[in-house]
This record gives sequence, C-alpha cells and structure tokens, in this order.
Amino acid sequence: MRKKTIQELTIIDNFMFGAVMMIPENCKEFLERTLGIAIERMEISKEKSIVYNPEYKGIRLDIYAKDENNTHYNVEMQALKVADIMKRSRYYHSQLDMELLLSGNSYKNLPETYVIFICDFDPFGQGKYRYTMKQVCEEAPELELDDGAHTIFLSTKGENPEEIPKGLVTFLEYVKAPLAESEKDFQDEYIAKLQDSIKSIKVSREMGARYMTFQELLADEREQGRVEGRVEGQVKGILTLLCDVGEVSPTLSERILQEKNEETLKKWLRLAAKVETITQFQENM
Repeated sequence: MRKKTIQELTIIDNFMFGAVMMIPENCKEFLERTLGIAIERMEISKEKSIVYNPEYKGIRLDIYAKDENNTHYNVEMQALKVADIMKRSRYYHSQLDMELLLSGNSYKNLPETYVIFICDFDPFGQGKYRYTMKQVCEEAPELELDDGAHTIFLSTKGENPEEIPKGLVTFLEYVKAPLAESEKDFQDEYIAKLQDSIKSIKVSREMGARYMTFQELLADEREQGRVEGRVEGQVKGILTLLCDVGEVSPTLSERILQEKNEETLKKWLRLAAKVETITQFQENM
C-alpha cells in the first residue's frame, strides 16, 4: 500500500489532525463547537499528545488537553471503523483518571473529563452527527451517574443537521472531504483557520521531517505487531498439540509462554507435532 505524502494529507489523517490541534486556538474552538461551551484558555500537553520526535517513546495519536477550569479532554480521530470503539472509550477514561490520580489528586478532586471520538463512520447506526453518552440507573432512568466522565462520539455520516449547531456540521463535513474538496471555501472562519494551519504545516521542513519519522515509527510498530502475532500463534499451537498427548505442567506452560524467539518456537512446534508424550517433548526441547 502506497504511503501518502504530507502534501496529500487532510485533517482526517492522524498526523495532520494532531499537528493542527496542537495549536491551542484550533483545539479550543473545536471543543467549543462540540460541547457548546465557552473556553477561555486551552493548554495542550505535548508529552501526552501526538509526538513525532525520536526522544519520546511510543506513538500517541490523540490530543490531550485541559482548560482554565482544569477540565481534561482526550480527542481521538477514528478514520477506520472498529468494533470495539465503546471499550476504547472506557480505556481512555481509565488512562485519564490514572494520570490524574498519579499527579496527587484524591478521588473527590478528580476533575471533569471528556473523551471525544471523531468517526468517519456512524458508530451506532442512528444517523446522528453527535452521540452524547450518559450512564443512567435501570431502575430509575431519571437518575444519572454524575461521575464527571463524559463520552462523545462525532460522526461524519450524520443525517440530522437541524438538531446540532451549524458550525459542528460544517466541521464534520470538512473532516470527511477528500483532498481537493477540503481546500474549497466552506464559508466558515474556523475552517479557513484550519486550512491555513494545514498549508503552513505542509510547507514546513520541520513538519516534513517529523512526518517521515512518524511513518517510520508506524512501520516499526506494524512489524512488531506482526511478530507478536506470529509468536502468539506458535505458542498457542504448541500448547494445543501438547494437550492432545498429556497434561502440560504449569512450569512447562510458563516456559513456553515466556519464549519469544521465533526460531525456537518453530522448533518446538515441529517437535510437539511429532512426540507421543510430554516427557519426550521436554527431553528434546
């Protein structure tokens, strides 16, 4: 699959979205449109948000920010449809809370948190541009769990423009627009600012170098994932074959599970397919 050049990116691409939203004013207005609130000041955490510098470990594709009221926000661009997006929202909330608790907060002082997904698909199939999720009591639906954790899913596939602010609809139309269409005049000052930000990013030599680093890191991560998948499959195969010939002791099982060398696992897999007893396997490992 051919990789996009930085000139081919639009805001829906993770690198570009992160780079654009690292500008506090851009992130601030996005949140104001999404939540219908006024924000005075926005602080983006560079260490926990999208980073394309080799001195940092890992790839972070989300935006992590807080406002003047210490409300914390995690924004995630989700271009591809995934089946576990609701579980992902739970994970992101847990990461926010853990970070805040480790910073010295007690439970009672945990601030309001928002996890927001921008989806280029309809996550719930109801034709809504915005899904604001709440937890309610089954026995008394009028009771809400007011724990300060908020989850919002935005969809570019909405069909209810009359139910949400025009500015948010325009933003989501801009998100889903292909390259040529994304450069048109949307008759919206905020979208014009985003377009200017993208133009500046595309001509920046520094951002071009960061994008190349980002692509290399993604390639490394994908390769690591493939290796881990192969190792997991080999381990599962070995244990399955051995269980057919006898009882695998916890010690042997642990040794097999701890092995990460592919060549060793291939040897063990071939051996497990031939032996008639667990003892034979252990003697020839």
